Amino acid sequence: MVYSMLARALLAGLLLLCPLPALAKNVALVVGMGSYAHIIPLKNTLNDARDIAAKLTELGFEVTLALDKSQADLLDIMSIFAFRAETADLALIYFSGHGVQVSNVNYMIPIDANITSNLDIQRLSISQGQFMEVAEKARKMRILILDSCRNRPFNDLIDTSQDSFVPLDDQAATRGTSGIGLAPSDPKRGTLVAYAAIDGQLALDGQDRNGPYAEALIRNMGTPGLEIGLMFAKVRDEVMAKTGNLQEPWTYGSLPSKPFAIVQSDAGPVEAGQAATAIDPRDAWSDSIRPDQEQLLLAMADSGDTRSLLGLAYIRLNPRDNRYNLPEALEFLERAAREGAPDAEFELGKLYEQGLGVPADPARALQLYQASADQDFADALNDMGYLHFQGLLGLPVNRDLGLDYFRRAADQHHPEALFNYAALIDDGAVPGKGSAEAAAYLYQALRSGSDPVHAQLLTNANQFSKATRKALQAELAERGFYQGALDGAFGKGTLRAIDAAFGLETGQN
Repeated sequence: MVYSMLARALLAGLLLLCPLPALAKNVALVVGMGSYAHIIPLKNTLNDARDIAAKLTELGFEVTLALDKSQADLLDIMSIFAFRAETADLALIYFSGHGVQVSNVNYMIPIDANITSNLDIQRLSISQGQFMEVAEKARKMRILILDSCRNRPFNDLIDTSQDSFVPLDDQAATRGTSGIGLAPSDPKRGTLVAYAAIDGQLALDGQDRNGPYAEALIRNMGTPGLEIGLMFAKVRDEVMAKTGNLQEPWTYGSLPSKPFAIVQSDAGPVEAGQAATAIDPRDAWSDSIRPDQEQLLLAMADSGDTRSLLGLAYIRLNPRDNRYNLPEALEFLERAAREGAPDAEFELGKLYEQGLGVPADPARALQLYQASADQDFADALNDMGYLHFQGLLGLPVNRDLGLDYFRRAADQHHPEALFNYAALIDDGAVPGKGSAEAAAYLYQALRSGSDPVHAQLLTNANQFSKATRKALQAELAERGFYQGALDGAFGKGTLRAIDAAFGLETGQN
C-alpha cells in the first residue's frame, strides 16, 4: 500500500484543504539543425522542426524553437528550458539533425561543430544524456525524440567505436569503421526515448517537405483520445509502411504508470494529464482506453509490452468498469512481473498484502515490494522505508535502513519521500545533515507539484524548525522567488514565493 508521510504526516484528509492547483502544462524544446557549416547539410530537418513546433503549439504546448544553433547557444537555451520543465507535467524534447555514436554514447551535432576526430564529436556536440538531464525533473512525463542519423555525416572517416583520438584524414585506418545510427538507450524510469530509426539503423530524410518520421508524428500527435504509448506504436507502423520496412522507429525506457493522451477524445487540445485526471490509476485507465484502443493495447501486451499489461490490469481491477475481472487482472500483473516490470511487481504486492483476488500473503507482498525497490521504483522505495522504519509486514524495526530507503526514493524525486526525508533531517534523525539540506529537499518536494506538500508549507510550516524555515527562504531567494528577510517567518511574501515555486502564476495573499 502507499503509506502516508510519517513524521509530519500528510494524511489523506489534508487534500480537503483544496490548495490552488498548479498550472498543469506541457513544455517542449524543438531543435532543428540543417545548414551545417562544416559537414553535410540536411534537407528536411528545419522543416521538420518548424512543423513539429507548430503542431505542439496548436496542441497547447509552450514551445521553445531552436534552429541552426551553435553549441554555446543551444546549451544556454537548454539551461533556461530545464528550469521551466521543473513545473511542467510533460517535458518533450525533439531533435532533428545529425546524430552519431561514439563508444556507445549518442551525440547530437550543433551547427558550428568543426569535427576532425571522434574526440571532437564528444567535445563539440550535445550528448543524449545532457538532453535527458534537461527534462528529468518534469513532474509526470519526460520524452526525448531523436529524429537523427539521416546519413553518415563524416563519410565513415571517423572511427566512432573508440575514445582515443582518430584524425579525420587518417582514412586508411578509419574508413568504413564508424557505427551506423544511434546506440541503444537505457533511460531512467519515467523517461521515454524515441528514435526515428532503431539503434544501428539510418533514418531517411524524405523526398517531400518532411521526413517520414516527423510526418507520422505530426499526423498522430493530435489524434483525440489516443494514448501516447499507442501513438508511438502507430507512428512506427506508419513509417515502416511508407519506407517499405527500410526504417523502423523504436522507443526505449518507460512511460509513467498512468495513461496519457495529448488531446481528449471529446474535446480540443488539453494540457498535460487532463486525459487521465483521476487519482486512482484504475479510473485513469478505464476513462482513457476505448474498445478500439484496448485491442491495440492487447496486441502490444501479447508482444510483451509490460506497460500495456499493467494498463489492462488496472482496467480489470476497476469495479466501476464493466471489464472488471480480478483473475484476468492477476494474470496480466503476473505476466508483467515475470518480465521484471517494477511497477507491476509493486501493484501485485499490494494485492497480496490486501488479499484481493488471492489469499493474503504478507511474505509474498514483501518479496514483490523488495524486487520493485531493487529496481529503484520510487513508490516501492518509499514504502520500504516506511515498512523498515515502523517494523511492518514481519520486518524488525530498522530506522537506519528505513532512512536509506527514504533517501533513495527522494533521489528519484518521489514527493512523499522528499518531504519525509526533509522532516527526518529537521528532527535530527539523519547524521551529518542539517537545516540547509532539509530545506533543499523541501524545495524539491514543492517543485514536484505535490498538493499536500504545497498545503503544508502554506498552512503548517511551523512544524519545521526556524532554522529550516530560514534555509527554505534562502532557497527561494536564490532562485528568484523571494526577496524578503531570511527570518523564518512565513508572511505574505514567503507564501507568494511558495506559490510561485509551486508553479502558480499568482501567489496567495
